[in-house]
Formats: sequence, structure tokens, C-alpha cells
Amino acid sequence: MNTVHDIREMQRLADAHRAAGRRIGFVPTMGFLHDGHLSLITAAKAQCDVVVVSIFVNPTQFGAGEDLDRYPRDLARDAALAERAGCDTLFVPEEGAMYPPGYGTAVDCNGVASTLEGASRPGHFRGVTTVVAKLFNIVKPHVAVFGQKDAQQALILKKMSEELNFDVDLQIAPTVRESDGLAMSSRNAYLDASDRAAALSISRGLREAEAQYRNGERSADTLRRTVEHEMRLAGLTIDYVALVDARTLEEMEMLERPALLAVAARAGSTRLIDNVVLQER
Repeated sequence: MNTVHDIREMQRLADAHRAAGRRIGFVPTMGFLHDGHLSLITAAKAQCDVVVVSIFVNPTQFGAGEDLDRYPRDLARDAALAERAGCDTLFVPEEGAMYPPGYGTAVDCNGVASTLEGASRPGHFRGVTTVVAKLFNIVKPHVAVFGQKDAQQALILKKMSEELNFDVDLQIAPTVRESDGLAMSSRNAYLDASDRAAALSISRGLREAEAQYRNGERSADTLRRTVEHEMRLAGLTIDYVALVDARTLEEMEMLERPALLAVAARAGSTRLIDNVVLQER
């Protein structure tokens, strides 16, 4: 595995791979890798000749008072994990190169970016779409793999890629969970033992709602209440529990088509998200 910091060098390397007929897979991350990230690398490696993993804690997707400064970072650890998972090139750009003085261009994705995380974290998705568009132009991948845990982000990036005609196959891989059900996240490192125990109410509530759906329940209000009840019992601070159309993110009252049951809540000071897709088997 080689590590590249320079944007032009990464572009030249991508051009060389493409000229040689090699298929490029790409996994963009903010680092502090866990098994969820590694599953994305494995998925990309299974269908591509070379895999590029980027590590860049993108400042433009953090709002005021969020955890940009304390976001966990460990490049040496990440490099070892990425290489073992099958990464061929680790791309680690500098913030000043990605956003040089005077930088003022951004990518907005209206509609689906205004609800859920978009409503709770104004400007967040503008930062996400902008940095991913830049990374696509730098890495020039044939395939990019993202995780289902960030379901709204994945939907927005698919929309962006289609509407801006990026020549990339954007794929969504399943959420990877800890053995106790907690969705893997770099922010899980913030949780102490008490908060982690409370955080398990998120996946527990989602599983209960999913079981109700399998048994025929189609009322969005009933399913939402099931999840909220579990989290309140555990003492979590709920940001939102939403049941929306899985494609448009429009709110639903009765589930007559695939739906996304999405949650954001705080365990102590740590904000966590999770979701499950409800649809006929």
C-alpha cells in the first residue's frame, strides 16, 4: 500500500490506472476506521483491481459546537487496518489543499437534504456533497462504496452523482454492528460504559419496530412510538425518530411502500444515528 498526500499526484495515479484498464474502487472516510469501514474496503476490493481509501476529517460538514476538534484521529492505526483490508492507496490530503485560501465553491442537493439530518445539522450535507464531489474528481473511481448506516447521506450522494453525471457506480453496503447490536461508528469511542449501555436502546427499538412490521403493523405512528419508548426508558435524548419514504424521504402515515425508519439521539454528549429499511421481503 502507498500513501498519497498530494492531490495532483493522486489524479496522475488515477489516470495511470484508468489508462491501464484497471478498475478503481473508492471508500471515502474520515478515519478512525472500524469494521464497518473495513467491510466497505472488502466490498470494493471484490469487484475492482485497485482500491483507494481516503482519510480526511472534512471541516465543512461540521457545524458550530460540533466535535471537529475532538473527532478521533489515528493515521498510523488506520493505515495498518486499511492495508490489511485490501487498500492499495491511502489518500490523505491536507485541509489547506482541499480548501485553499479564497475557496468559495460548494455543491447543494436540495429536497432530500433538507430533512432529518439536514434539519438537525444545517449545512452538514452541503459540506458532504462538496467534499465527495471533489474526491470523485481527484480519485476518479469507477465504483464508490458507502454504508447504509448513513442512509440519508447515501441517498443524497446517489442523487448528486446522477444529476451531475459523475461516471461512478455508487453502491450501498449493509450496516455493520457490534455483537450487542450497536451500529459501528467512529463516535462510539466517545461512549463510556453507562452511555454505551443506554445507546443499545436504539438498535433494540429498531429491532422491535421491525418485528412489528413483519407481523403486519403498518402504522408509522405506532412504529415510531415503539422506538421512542425504548430510548426514553434508557434515558436517551431524542433528536428525531422518523418514518419516511425510502426513496424520497417524505413522511409517511401508513407504510404502503419501502420505508426508512431513522433515528438520531444522544447518549450522554454523544450523538448517534441508526436506521432500518422496512419493506416486504
